[in-house]
This record gives sequence, C-alpha cells and structure tokens, in this order.
Amino acid sequence: MKLLTLNCHSWHEEHQLDKIAHLVDTIIENSYDVISLQEVSQALAEEYVDGKVKKNNYAYVLLQELKKRGNDEYSMVWDLTHYIKNGTYEEGVAILTKHPIIQHRSFFVSQSEDYAVNWKTRRIIGATIKYKDKPYTFYSCHMGWWHDEVEPFKAQADKMFKKLNWDESFFLMGDFNNDASLKGEGYEYLLSHGLYDTYNLAEEKDEGITVKGKIAGWSNNKQDLRIDLILTNQPAQVDFSKVIFNNHNKMVVSDHYGVEAKVNL
Repeated sequence: MKLLTLNCHSWHEEHQLDKIAHLVDTIIENSYDVISLQEVSQALAEEYVDGKVKKNNYAYVLLQELKKRGNDEYSMVWDLTHYIKNGTYEEGVAILTKHPIIQHRSFFVSQSEDYAVNWKTRRIIGATIKYKDKPYTFYSCHMGWWHDEVEPFKAQADKMFKKLNWDESFFLMGDFNNDASLKGEGYEYLLSHGLYDTYNLAEEKDEGITVKGKIAGWSNNKQDLRIDLILTNQPAQVDFSKVIFNNHNKMVVSDHYGVEAKVNL
C-alpha cells in the first residue's frame, strides 16, 4: 500500500494551479492508495457542490483534475477545522483514497470547537477503507504546537488518544507541528503512547526533513524540521519512507514537503 501525506498550504501558493497540476501528475504516476491532506481550504463565499464541500475546495479541485486526465478512481472525505484570512476561507483536512470507504468520521481534538472564531481549532478526519478484504482506518491530522498557551499539543493528543479505536489497525498521517528531533516534546509523547513511526520502521529512508526555514506557524524557525509524519498503532513492514515535493523528489508544491511511504499490509 502506498501512502502520501501533504500539508498543501492551499490557495496561499504562487502559481497554485500549476502546483495542483504537478501534484495530480504525481498522484497518477505513483498511484497512491491513500492520500492525507492538511490545510485544505475553500472560499467561504463559494457555492456548495457536495455536502460541506464547495466548488473551489482544494481536494475537490484535485479530484476534478484527476477526472480530466481520465482517472476517476479516487473519492474524498473532508471536514472544516477553522476559518482563515479574516474569515474569507474555510480550512480543513481531507483524505483521498481509491479504495471503498466503509465509513468516515471526524472529531475535535482542540479544547475550542468554535471554528468560526478560533483559528487554532483542530479537527481530525478519518476514513475506514476496505483493502484486501480487511478494514484499515486512516486519519488526516493537523495538530497544535507543544508550547502553545491556548491550545497545547499534549491536551490535543490526549483527546485524540481517547477517540481512537486501538483494537483496529490505523494510521495517523499529517502535520503534527512537533519536530521529531526534540526530546521530551510532542513526538516522543506520541511514541510513548503506543504509536510507531513508519519512518523508523522503513528499510529505505532519507533525511526525513519536511520543513526548511521559516514558514507560517514556525516564524522563528532556525533548523530543519521533521513534523509531517505517518504513524501507526501496529508495527508494520515498511519498504520505504521518502520526502517528496522538495525539489529533489518532485517539484515543491507547498511550504511543507510531503512524505510518501510503502507499507506491506
């Protein structure tokens, strides 16, 4: 099974449509089974096309571009997390998959659930798919920061742990806003609660860095960061974990690089 996670920084990028086209090319080329996306935005004033999804929802636009290329394998689930750009955009998280979705769910992990007012509101979306006649659940996560005084990561992680079904096989994919190199903070907290990092399990891997320099949310950053992760609750055989969209493995499409992994289930 091939997985991809990407904080796509949607509708904030220069040459956004060109970058969407490049992402679509890569999806077709690599035929990912499950794609987890964060910062998946849509204009507040745009018209609805499907449930909560509006016409210029970034993930919906991806699907339409895939269909234009003759690829109609993928379906999506999306949910709203908070408003951005002075309330002109709705930001959310999404999962795209080419496998049958058995069920999907979403839940808040932030203390605040007032997404119209608090931009630090966080929600996780999950999709259970059928793969080789077995169910697997995938979550798209965009979490807060360890030292945040309003919405600290630890409280969000504790809330998430209670919402997960630990009896099933699941993957947590996304932007965790906690650098894997920092001791005693969010990354170690996740692993201490029974999660495995597919990067650590991978037979083949690169440096794993997904953010270089200063970006939104890391305005004082002075080091390379590994904050975009693919985690699982069960040890798995992982063929590779690679950073993508970093100008070495495909062109940059966001202020975050993506992570792709091949997992044997």
